[in-house]
Amino acid sequence: MKNYLKSTILTIAFLFPLYLFAQDATVNATVNGKVLDARSNEPLIGATVTIKGTTNGDVTDANGEFSLVTGQKLPFTLIVTYVGYLKKEILINESKVEITLEVNNTQLEDVVISSRRRQESAQEVPIPISVIGGTRAEDAGAFNVNRLKELVPTVQLYASNARNTTLNIRGLGSTYGLTNDGIDPGVGFYVDGVYYARPAATALDFIDIERVEVLRGPQGTLFGKNTTAGAFNITTRAASFTPGANLELSYGNLGYVQAKASVTGPLSKKLAARVSFTGTQRNGTFFNEHTQLPINDINNIGVRGQLLYTPSDKVNITIIGDISDQKPTGYGWPVAGVVKTKRADYRQFNNIIADLGYTLPYKSAFERRLDLDTPSKADNQLGGVSVNADIKIGNGTLTSTSAWRYWKWTPLNDRDYIGLPVFTISSGNSAHDQWSQELRYSGKITPNLSGVIGVFGLWQDLTSDPVQTEEAGSAQWRFAQSSTSPLWQTPGLFDNFGIRTTNRIKSTSMAVFAQADWAVASKFHILPGVRYNYDKKVVDYNRVAYGGLQTTDPALLALKNGVYSNQAFNTDYAEGNFSGQLSLQYRASTRFNAYATYSVGFKPIGVNVGGLPTASGAILLDLAKVKPEFVEHKEFGIKTKPSGNSVLNLTFFRSDIDDFQTQVQTPEPGVNRGYLANAENVRVQGAELDGNIRFGPLTLNAAVAYTDGKYVKFTNAPVPLEEVGGPQAFKDVSGGRLPGISKWSGSVGGEVVAKGTLLGLKGNYFLGIDEYYRSEFSSSPSPSQYLNIDGYALSNARAGFRASNGLTFFVWGRNILNKDYYEQLLAAPGSYGQYAGIVGDQRTYGVTIRYSL
Repeated sequence: MKNYLKSTILTIAFLFPLYLFAQDATVNATVNGKVLDARSNEPLIGATVTIKGTTNGDVTDANGEFSLVTGQKLPFTLIVTYVGYLKKEILINESKVEITLEVNNTQLEDVVISSRRRQESAQEVPIPISVIGGTRAEDAGAFNVNRLKELVPTVQLYASNARNTTLNIRGLGSTYGLTNDGIDPGVGFYVDGVYYARPAATALDFIDIERVEVLRGPQGTLFGKNTTAGAFNITTRAASFTPGANLELSYGNLGYVQAKASVTGPLSKKLAARVSFTGTQRNGTFFNEHTQLPINDINNIGVRGQLLYTPSDKVNITIIGDISDQKPTGYGWPVAGVVKTKRADYRQFNNIIADLGYTLPYKSAFERRLDLDTPSKADNQLGGVSVNADIKIGNGTLTSTSAWRYWKWTPLNDRDYIGLPVFTISSGNSAHDQWSQELRYSGKITPNLSGVIGVFGLWQDLTSDPVQTEEAGSAQWRFAQSSTSPLWQTPGLFDNFGIRTTNRIKSTSMAVFAQADWAVASKFHILPGVRYNYDKKVVDYNRVAYGGLQTTDPALLALKNGVYSNQAFNTDYAEGNFSGQLSLQYRASTRFNAYATYSVGFKPIGVNVGGLPTASGAILLDLAKVKPEFVEHKEFGIKTKPSGNSVLNLTFFRSDIDDFQTQVQTPEPGVNRGYLANAENVRVQGAELDGNIRFGPLTLNAAVAYTDGKYVKFTNAPVPLEEVGGPQAFKDVSGGRLPGISKWSGSVGGEVVAKGTLLGLKGNYFLGIDEYYRSEFSSSPSPSQYLNIDGYALSNARAGFRASNGLTFFVWGRNILNKDYYEQLLAAPGSYGQYAGIVGDQRTYGVTIRYSL
């Protein structure tokens, strides 16, 4: 906390003279107005009104009215947009106006983004980007990233619980499988300009989202943190000086209840506030035969508060605080299959459980039953405070973003996936604090030159909270048995035998970055970018074995040490590097934009804090450090508007990665989360095609992606599950495919609207359908013939009525064809042969009522 306070004080001290410089003697004025349908003269609710050249804007209320507080002198230009209507720019000369919009039966609405630190059209930027508006995400039931991936096929998200979340773009970003805290994600996750360092943040419900921008490919010269695979840039709905509120309530099967609320308005002439709430509950989708209780439920709550202070038209200061809390009963997963390994017959899973008199109480994971003897817990809490200041200086904006965030994780898992006391406790309690500071200036330098330059610092402190525990039970002896010696059956040898681990990682990341946009000619732009990054990690790791039979017998001690042993190390690792990019852009017209990008970048260094494998009883300390990834990326894209009612974009890309950071498994129970390693070289390449078209009341959108990822060279990979126990513990998997990547994925959706009335209310009926497909993919870091997931398709639909008074009512269904599918397959620790299936949700359906005041 001291570091955060120090950072904040320094920021204020730096910004204060700039604030004085930026002050304007102009007295703030208020522009009031109304937006109407040109044909019916009815008010348009939710239209966006902004002052051209600024980010100062408002959204019309239930009466179609808006209010803008500004220090700009009249006249100035307003930009008015509304879904289904033509965008309008209007020069105003008075403080009270009435604006009419024409219905747009042929034109597509232009999508405005802020990823390049300024407001601009998504079709004009030389970046492959997908934009999902908050309303579209809400209508589609995409209340978190896991559901958003069904709308953006280049996004992959895998999660066995919140901590073990992998967020990738084009198959790159984070290690596949269980999360190792010693690694940084390669996909940046930003909310209102604040970087969220923990992967668990992506498991939280969206709170009052305005839009989600998904940038594909390296973005290190635009954002503070290294983003070698892409970035999520999430913008929440801002506080407004016009009073307003949004209320939403959903009910569904499986006891599903979701409530959302948001209230905004002025506290004074220069101070506005917004408070937002979301809560989601759902019964478990599985039944635990051991406890006779449901499991894998949802129990989420989140609150977000904002203060907006506008002392002048040149200064905006936003203070945001949020907290999100998840307390599900779960997560647990059923055994999806058993692989025969290379071990002796008595060491095969089916023979082991037969000797112990146990049988699985289900035949298929899709029965949605499981058998876990350890209670499941996955308490996940995140929150923080940020202060953002935007100050207009000259032709640009100076932005400072200071933030503190925390994460607390309190789990309890049954990691053997069965009802026998094998691993009775798996509890990797963690606590995380991060402090970040970003300072950047963006704007025009000359009429032909614009850009952004910034500095970024991130400090993280991740600790066990207070200790992480792994404990074996009375059945562990039979699973760990590696010889026919009768000593394995010594009574109590492994009962309550475990390890208690304390660890701490202190991380520092510092960066300077810049990107320019030089208009060499009216249609040709050159965009160079550069970044210097410094990363340091300091690690303390201490693991102490406890319990089991207390003995001095060397033979018995050797058996115990083969399962759990003491292990301790400390190390520090630092690395600095330069990276950069060069893009060429040719904008032949407003309907054609072509670009090519070459970039090199680094994903930060890593450290292993999940236990290290051993050789001949010695700890392999060389594996404590994980080298940074070096990424060479090439991209070519074309963005087009074939007609006023259509958009079609095509992208080709290739990424070559040296020292690819991957998560690998080992048969040693003491390393049951796996460990991090470097594959020599990896290549991912592919193509993406996306577009949308509008025919009067019908809007269609589609996206398809081809992604080919493989290990070009990985000569020392652990063997796959079916080869455990063979003559070699490692294998050359060069040429094998990367996990988690479907060669083909795509989505297609559409919505049709028709004017009408319901219970005397005027508005629009609508029907929307979304389809998502992905082909089969590998679910094992070392390619396995068994741990592959079949391709699947999902169908979602909604139908309802949007009234002109702000009321929306619709029914919805997800996975309406009730497709059985796996999202992930995970080998159990110890490599005994069984593996669990992360099963996708069954058919869900319900009704939603939404009201905007």
